[in-house]
Amino acid sequence: MTPRQDDSKEDEKDGESNRLLPSAASPSSDGEESEEAAYEARDKIAIVDVDEIPGSADGLPLDYVPPFSWKKLWMFTGPGFLMSIAFLDPGNLEGDLQAGAIAGYSLLWLLMWATAMGLLIQLLSARLGVATGRHLAELCRDEYPDWARLILWFMAEVALIGADIQEVIGSAIAIQILSRGVLPLWAGVLITASDCFMFLFLENYGVRKLEAVFAILIATMGSSFAWMFGDAKPNGKELLLGLLIPRLSSKTIRQAVGVVGRVIMPHNVFLHSALVQSRKIDPKKTCKVREALKYYNIESSIALLVSFVINLFVTTVFAKGFYGTKQANSIGLVNAGQYLEEKYGGGVFPILYIWGIGLLAAGQSSTITGTYAGQFIMGGFLNLRLKKWLRALITRSFAIGPTIIVALVFNKSEASLDVLNEWLNVLQSMQIPFALIPLLTLVAKEQVMGVFKVGPVIERMAWAVAVVVMLINGYLMIDFFVSEVKGLLFGLLACSGTVAYLSFIIYLASHGGVFASRSPSYGVELSKQNSIDGN
Repeated sequence: MTPRQDDSKEDEKDGESNRLLPSAASPSSDGEESEEAAYEARDKIAIVDVDEIPGSADGLPLDYVPPFSWKKLWMFTGPGFLMSIAFLDPGNLEGDLQAGAIAGYSLLWLLMWATAMGLLIQLLSARLGVATGRHLAELCRDEYPDWARLILWFMAEVALIGADIQEVIGSAIAIQILSRGVLPLWAGVLITASDCFMFLFLENYGVRKLEAVFAILIATMGSSFAWMFGDAKPNGKELLLGLLIPRLSSKTIRQAVGVVGRVIMPHNVFLHSALVQSRKIDPKKTCKVREALKYYNIESSIALLVSFVINLFVTTVFAKGFYGTKQANSIGLVNAGQYLEEKYGGGVFPILYIWGIGLLAAGQSSTITGTYAGQFIMGGFLNLRLKKWLRALITRSFAIGPTIIVALVFNKSEASLDVLNEWLNVLQSMQIPFALIPLLTLVAKEQVMGVFKVGPVIERMAWAVAVVVMLINGYLMIDFFVSEVKGLLFGLLACSGTVAYLSFIIYLASHGGVFASRSPSYGVELSKQNSIDGN
């Protein structure tokens, strides 16, 4: 073979590689190799109105933060609302309607405090992303040895697939409702799968356009469920008492556990730490980071307040219509629309279709954010520099294949879908420690966070929330396995799996110092830079 033929072969190989991989970024000035990043520099939104802030040499303290600006808040608005969609996915809506139908207004106080607990965890996730300039999956890649990193990646993918199946099935149910049953469940799954291409199409027009679409979907949910709330006319006094007075009974303990257990979605913890990097923020400039954290904290709080109100609407509608009735224990996503129609009738805008529209908006928005989270999880843990369309296609394929099988197998009855939903809830509950423990470990490490390491009070509060959520989800898992696992073989397998599961959790909880030994430069350089800024 001639040298020219050899060169031709090499060119062909390079061309094939370039079609699958983005063009390699040139090494940075400090000699570091290019790594997978949540957003390319050209895709990030510039905070154009943020003036350069002089250091303490000009008479300003190091912790100086510019005064509040509505314009800047608008520039930072977006990531928190995308994050909040996980609190509004079809799985959460089903939990809301079941809590309302079975427990009435009595668990509204728990819904409020559970949302507050979720907010604390999400604020820490955002803090990690802003302060380090990297997201949780990327940091886990450096923090843990390869075997632990791969287990964490696998667990994150399993949690994402479980959530995605629920979200896609929720969208398919909504399509079935809106088509009056003409389209079967599997057809709704295929239609929902097309959101991957819509997502890719929107991404080409920039982050802001994508955020605008999610804003429309959230507004659609809010409008639909607010309309239902107005139609149902729930008891205002009972609603207020439900928010202010804690009440719990043995009959509603399962619903109470579900309300708290749903506030932490494992993939959402990874997602939020990446979404905040869509704005151009230099993590080495302390004042810029403080300002970004201030606006992200405000924006995330507003977003979760909106999600709380929407969840409140759903819970109270079903509390008003079905609490104390014989249908209360049998209501779920599949038959909720039918029960609503029987209870509240038609009218100019039948409540069945209003419910279907809200459910469709919830399902579509959550499946797209699931695709987004899947890209960050895969890219961060494995450092894969694939093109966006290929990475999104792989992520979507992981979920759509199992979901189509599920739609065909479990479409026999409402009861079978309820059993499936219970299994998926347990599956996601099992993954919660593998997102929470790494997050809380990293935000408390000075080598990672520099001066933005959380203080002891916040750290204790966060661990208290994490322990409560993990214990509650542990209760759900034990309760489920005791009732579902039968036979000696399955019992032995469950015991063996439990031992391995708990051993890995203990390893994660006791782990420390690996990040400093394997990749010490980042946190040290950040601390040094902060010192330089102050001198």
